[in-house]
Amino acid sequence: MSRLILSRRGLIRTGALGGGLLLSGCDKLYQQPGFRSVLADAENLHRITQRGLGGQSLAREYAPSQMSPVFRANGSTQGAGEDYKRHLASGFAGWALRVDGLVERPLDLPLTALKALPQRAQITRHDCVEGWSAIGGWQGPQLSRVLDLARVKPEAKYLVFHCADIYGGAPYYESIDMVDAHHPQTILAWAMNGRPLEEAHGAPLRLRVERHLGYKQAKFVTRIEARDTLAGVYGGKGGYWEDRSGYAWYAGI
Repeated sequence: MSRLILSRRGLIRTGALGGGLLLSGCDKLYQQPGFRSVLADAENLHRITQRGLGGQSLAREYAPSQMSPVFRANGSTQGAGEDYKRHLASGFAGWALRVDGLVERPLDLPLTALKALPQRAQITRHDCVEGWSAIGGWQGPQLSRVLDLARVKPEAKYLVFHCADIYGGAPYYESIDMVDAHHPQTILAWAMNGRPLEEAHGAPLRLRVERHLGYKQAKFVTRIEARDTLAGVYGGKGGYWEDRSGYAWYAGI
């Protein structure tokens, strides 16, 4: 199985599915039937493998000396709306993360409260479906600590991350299940490479779910909604790219 897992990462990174495809961007790339087939097969394999290991196997972490000199800002590079611009101008002094849905204790957590929680720092590799990767350092509280504060109800199966950016004319969002939500490397990052997130990288908060492809790493996170189903959330497939282009929901690597 490890050979198949590595080959999927390798196909994405090296463009083994055909010369110019990886230069055409996420949406055009995924329109290729061969690419969709490979990712669909690998999607099932990775989900089964990870769940068979209890869902807690760790992504590789790197040394500071291995960090990429340039970490590309992909997807949306600006938050949308007057509220976001106002918070950006004030350094997010009055901003708060909303945690609601199937929770016993809905929360509005200011950035100061998220920084006051126990922090996890990790240096990991970001792999984009376009074929590029970069190693960067991230810091923030483990998502599981926030969920414990909100007291997520037992019937919750998914978390939906609502974001303050518009991409291709639609709001960006993503989702993960509760297994990945409680993974020790799943954090709400407010810092990148030792500094607060810049707008282009999703300030003030982005998800890092390290065993998944880049499009799962939602930027500009403003609300986390605990749900028992993904039905009724935008296109119902669990994420912006999943709804619009048929991307794999699990997206494990």
